[in-house]
Amino acid sequence: MKTVNWGLIGCGDIARKSVVPALQDADNSKLITVTRSDASKAESFAKEFGIGKWTASWQELVTDKDINSVYVATPVYLHAKQTIKAAENGKHVLCEKPMALNSADCTKMIDACKANGVKLGIAYYRHLFSPVNRIKEIIASGEIGKVVHIQANNFENFNLPAGAPRYWFLQKERAGGGPMMDMGCHRIEIFTNILGPVKSTSSFLSNIVFDREVEDTATAHFIFESEATGLLVSAHAIEEPKDTLDIYGSLGSIHAPVLDEGTLHITTAGGTRTESHPNHSNFHLPLVEDFVQAVLEEREPSVNGEAGRAVNRILDTIYGK
Repeated sequence: MKTVNWGLIGCGDIARKSVVPALQDADNSKLITVTRSDASKAESFAKEFGIGKWTASWQELVTDKDINSVYVATPVYLHAKQTIKAAENGKHVLCEKPMALNSADCTKMIDACKANGVKLGIAYYRHLFSPVNRIKEIIASGEIGKVVHIQANNFENFNLPAGAPRYWFLQKERAGGGPMMDMGCHRIEIFTNILGPVKSTSSFLSNIVFDREVEDTATAHFIFESEATGLLVSAHAIEEPKDTLDIYGSLGSIHAPVLDEGTLHITTAGGTRTESHPNHSNFHLPLVEDFVQAVLEEREPSVNGEAGRAVNRILDTIYGK
């Protein structure tokens, strides 16, 4: 069987914790080379994970004939140009979320991948979450009736001093926005995965605690084509962490107190039951496995460029882009 041979652009926290283990653990997947702008750090990272090659130039990596796929794990402002250049060199691309700074750049990425006959996937790994798939099954069964409202809160306390390694998250030109851009995009993808297209969006962005370029708290309200409503609050300014998802229907409701953990409470006229649908310990592994199979089977990834662009179009509205 063919193998998907990877080059990794970006060796930051997400790569270390999740992406590299996923690329190395997935079947028919091999991580060949990595790049980081600091050559000594690229070498150190490669040796730490037993990776045979490294380079300080991502432009050099995308021309490497030993790889056929690229994972883009860099700050958001680099996603479009790195994806496009990889596609132009005949490499399939799995890109971190959000897909780009705006939907216009997403379209350029999609067009480049189509023109060069390569796959494009976006790392919205929650699309493959067990509890999300179970929620869709419950809704389809009619058990909670017609969905009226969906709501998610995702909170953390996050602020960094200038010069910190991840400070780019707080720079508008590099990140595109604050918690809604970074964390909220995942929940927007979940909302549309569960309920379908959004008809209209309104939002409120504020800096309640931190004085910085991007918001520390964001609220977005949605009306779906089904006429259901949605509310999403993403915040970097709240001490108590939250990762909730609540869905209210005409006959019942579904509650995920911590979505990443996979526990669901389903309430109907007959009472409340609890189900457990744990996710894989490495959230990126099912995503990488799906992308590898998409390449080998010559099909679209479960989360393709069009899905990524759909989220960015909503983000464009939220941020007034």
